[in-house]
Amino acid sequence: MTALFTLLPEAVGTIRADDKHAILQLLAERFASVYTLDPHEVLERIQERERLGSTGFGRGVAIPHARIDGLARPVAVFLRLEAPVAFDAADGMPVDLVFGLLSPEQAGAAHLHALASISRLMRDEQMHQSLSEAPGAEALYGLLCNVIDRDAA
Repeated sequence: MTALFTLLPEAVGTIRADDKHAILQLLAERFASVYTLDPHEVLERIQERERLGSTGFGRGVAIPHARIDGLARPVAVFLRLEAPVAFDAADGMPVDLVFGLLSPEQAGAAHLHALASISRLMRDEQMHQSLSEAPGAEALYGLLCNVIDRDAA
């Protein structure tokens, strides 16, 4: 079995952002550069979804997601923030871990399965702590890939 989404090494990193808009902007730019997408379209689709309700998941995590044309399968970006930022999360807590997901427009169940997988991963207290404490992008990517690969098996 293959992973539910693609996460490339260059799609993982630590950023500095001052507000929710800046986070979404940086997320869209990362998606665009890593997966060769139009940054404006990505931002527009993510913001469109965000207007339906905050993707602030709780416990310092946000999972911005959207469907977009031009993808063959779901793709992800993971960003750790240098400092927590208000994100209108369900629990009112600021976020410092952002796991973005884009899926093909017609992904249907594949999009929901990928979101559920990310949600389970981010609810795991030990994983949450490991991601918060990882020394850099390479360590973050290694942690995420170990779980993604394990869950795909």
